[in-house]
Order: sequence, then structure tokens, then C-alpha cells
Amino acid sequence: MEIKEAIVKARIEPSLKRETEVILNGLGISTTEAIRMFLTQVRLHKGLPFEVRIPNAATRAAINELESGKGKRFDSVEALLGDLDG
Repeated sequence: MEIKEAIVKARIEPSLKRETEVILNGLGISTTEAIRMFLTQVRLHKGLPFEVRIPNAATRAAINELESGKGKRFDSVEALLGDLDG
């Protein structure tokens, strides 16, 4: 087994740390294990293990609409599909 001597430090918002720790604990893994898994995936993919893109104008407009409190909200998938069907 490889000796683990390197230390990674990161400054993040306390709320982000708390919220993600709850999720990770539910999965049965520690933050350290999650970071190790992420870095292993970066090594395997030779880059980020997910797609990173800048939102296009339509996506940005939709995000802004929702962030400003506008837009439609649905309580179920059925209600959403009903709205889409007109």
C-alpha cells in the first residue's frame, strides 16, 4: 500500500462543507475519501471526470429567470408533462 503523506488544503464556504458532509456520510464515505476518489478519476480521465461548459445564452436566460423568482414550478412530473402538452 502506498504511504499517504501529501496534504491537500482548500478553503470553501462552511455551508458547502456541512451540506456535502451530510450527503457523504449518508453514502458511508468521508470527505477525504471523496476527494481521493475525485482525484483518482481526474488521473484516470486525464482531466475532469465530467463535462464543464459555459452556459449558452438560452441556458443563461433560463437560469436568470429562475433565480429572479420567475418561471414555472411543478409539484410532479405529471403536472410538468401536462403543461408541456398544453
